[in-house]
Amino acid sequence: MKTYLRILNFARPFSRYVPIYFVFTLLGTIFGLLNFTFLIPLLNVLFDEVPKSEAAQMASLPEFSVSIEYGKSLFNYYFGSILLETGKVGALKFVCIIILSSVLLSNLFKYLGQRVIVKLRARVVQNIRHDLYERITQLQLGYFTNERKGDLMSRMTNDVQEIESSVISTLTTVVREPIAIIGFFVILFTMSVKLTLFTLIILPLSGTVISFLSKKLKRRAKEGQHSLGSILSLIDETLGGLRVIKGFNAQPYVMRKFNEENDRYARIVRSMFNSRDLASPLSEVLGVGVVTIILYYGGSLVLSNQSDLSAAEFIAYVVFFSQVLVPAKALSSSFSNIQRGLVAGERILAVIDTEPAIRDKADASQLPGFNQEITFRNVSFSYEKDTVLDNINLTIPKGKTVALVGPSGSGKSTMADLLPRFYDPTAGQILIDNVDLKDCTLHSIRNLMGIVTQESILFNDTIFNNIAFNKENPTMEEVVAAAKIANAHEFIMQTPDGYNTLIGDRGSKLSGGQRQRLSIARAVLKNPPILIMDEATSALDTESEKLVQDALTNLMKNRTSLVIAHRLSTIQHADEIIVMQKGRIVERGTHEELSMSGGLYSKLNQMQVTA
Repeated sequence: MKTYLRILNFARPFSRYVPIYFVFTLLGTIFGLLNFTFLIPLLNVLFDEVPKSEAAQMASLPEFSVSIEYGKSLFNYYFGSILLETGKVGALKFVCIIILSSVLLSNLFKYLGQRVIVKLRARVVQNIRHDLYERITQLQLGYFTNERKGDLMSRMTNDVQEIESSVISTLTTVVREPIAIIGFFVILFTMSVKLTLFTLIILPLSGTVISFLSKKLKRRAKEGQHSLGSILSLIDETLGGLRVIKGFNAQPYVMRKFNEENDRYARIVRSMFNSRDLASPLSEVLGVGVVTIILYYGGSLVLSNQSDLSAAEFIAYVVFFSQVLVPAKALSSSFSNIQRGLVAGERILAVIDTEPAIRDKADASQLPGFNQEITFRNVSFSYEKDTVLDNINLTIPKGKTVALVGPSGSGKSTMADLLPRFYDPTAGQILIDNVDLKDCTLHSIRNLMGIVTQESILFNDTIFNNIAFNKENPTMEEVVAAAKIANAHEFIMQTPDGYNTLIGDRGSKLSGGQRQRLSIARAVLKNPPILIMDEATSALDTESEKLVQDALTNLMKNRTSLVIAHRLSTIQHADEIIVMQKGRIVERGTHEELSMSGGLYSKLNQMQVTA
């Protein structure tokens, strides 16, 4: 119930939906109940059980009052008058017209109520998607190392769809049907207290059976959602690794993994649908069984003259009670259908409720600019139990280029990730102009930085929009100038539509060197005072590396740069080279100094020269 209410909470403010929906639902239910209350006078006419003396008593106009009795007396007045004036056929015609009008009004108000629900449904889904997407963009990078991308995609797509189709779609049933059931029982009690109490004794059996099925369905739904997330992860890995899969002739291997998970999901879905589909017929059988018992018990009372109901009233009573089964069956089906949606809601809310580990402090201030230096002071970082950085001390003066080199796993990329606060150090401080970055807003910190990584992160958009990414009101002249600095303008003009060319998913229509130069152009246009470059040329061929390196040289002019490189030839002109090993700084100096020292840098350099 808590999850259900939280899902509905996404439709706030409720004032635009609840009052008018409640009015429409109440009116629709009232007119729906009236359809069946007119059965008694209809049956009385057909069974010739309304003598003229009784009709004459009806034909007196009642005094106005706000009550059910007044409505009943008013109907009897017109019914009795028409019966006296036109006879049974006229009275029958009158009752039929009233029933038709009541049905029309009932369905009109149900339709109007449904229109309100459609608005609520759209708002809930819209807000859930918004909050989920927003939270995913806020979460720290470390969160995604523990979560499967396919599972997150499943939550964004399938789980939201499941909420829409099962939770919100059943809202009408969950609200309207209980009102209808209450209304039916009010009328049943007014007709016969004894018989209605008897029905309430045997009805809970049906509810117990349905409750058991709902719990079983919820358990299977959790397994199904988890399995679907695994399938999406496999699909994502397959699409991203098709080159490797084909190169290793691994199609049978990946198909076997996929089929195992696909078969598991199919078994879960089969079981889930079997349980869900059982709920409706089972509730109907139980309901008809109850009606049969009532028909026998109540009919025996009528036949033995022990009942306070006439034959026509007893038939109407049975019809009334049989109609209770309609909303009851709809309600039981809704509770079964809703279980998958509640599981999906729990999965979505688990992400939305996750607090970002990296966020602004309550009193965080704006970092005004960068004028002096960047300082790593006694910085350590651990990921779970593994120490990645151990007591790092480093100062990067404004305008200088500092390069980080060392074996894989030495902590270079972690240092680069700490500067824009993708992670926070577990000990020590990182300062810009003697201001601790933890005291500043994330936006103001990252606004000072441009990042170029080994993997060019581009978007399925035009070249222009990729270069101008998140730039307010960029002009074509600015974008072209940035592309020229990045040595990208020439190849851009050779594309079919120039700067308006779509580059495909992650820039798949471009070569590696072209993608990297667009990334550099994007950083040029941002014009940040601090640059972070993480192995920006390591994945390129010699020709592309030369073009990209020239672009990086242009980009680094008059900027403070932190450069990570495996190819030592690309950082020979750095103002200082920091050599790292096992999370510690083991050497530092210029290229010439370190080459002559005979230490780790010299060995690494020699290995690359002779390779």
